[in-house]
Amino acid sequence: MGLTEGQLRAALDEVAARDERVARELSRVGYPAPRIRPRGFRTLLRTIVGQQVSVAAASSMWAKLEAELGEDFAPETLLARDFDTLRACGLSRQKQGYARSLCELIEAGAIDLHALPEGDEEAIALLSEVKGIGRWSAEIYLLFAEGRPDIWPAGDLAVQEGVRRLAGMDERPKEKETRALAEPWAPHRGAMAIFTWHFYADPAL
Repeated sequence: MGLTEGQLRAALDEVAARDERVARELSRVGYPAPRIRPRGFRTLLRTIVGQQVSVAAASSMWAKLEAELGEDFAPETLLARDFDTLRACGLSRQKQGYARSLCELIEAGAIDLHALPEGDEEAIALLSEVKGIGRWSAEIYLLFAEGRPDIWPAGDLAVQEGVRRLAGMDERPKEKETRALAEPWAPHRGAMAIFTWHFYADPAL
């Protein structure tokens, strides 16, 4: 599971104690809500389903998949369906390839989502072996489903924009700079990622 409300608050309080910019904005916008997803292949599969489509379209596809496969479907259940069946659920040929890659790796025992490597970089590298899962998707999974405290999705545009505003920068930093700017927030960069999304969404900004 992801970082709990208590873990978020404790982590952000610790960062705010040594970063006055964070302290100021935390006081103004408040603490973010937790972002928690279940651990397991369905959460990662849902990330694949939601790629490059609207939230509404992703929700519709997921509902059709559950109607076809069952709410608690296993990887082998999806693998047993043919192309046309999955296409009727809204999965394009590309997404079916990604979904089958995930399910096949799990079925082969190459990836165990309940026993990923303890090192964040090692876990990201393993998850990235799934077709369609890049660094950002792997980081989001590790943050939301595993609650890893120091995950920092520096390639996320909203995170970059949140960092720009916190730092008072004129231009949004690129991924490399966003990663460097967050180094002082370790080992609580996961909580800071959730805070930057919360901060970015503030209508007063």
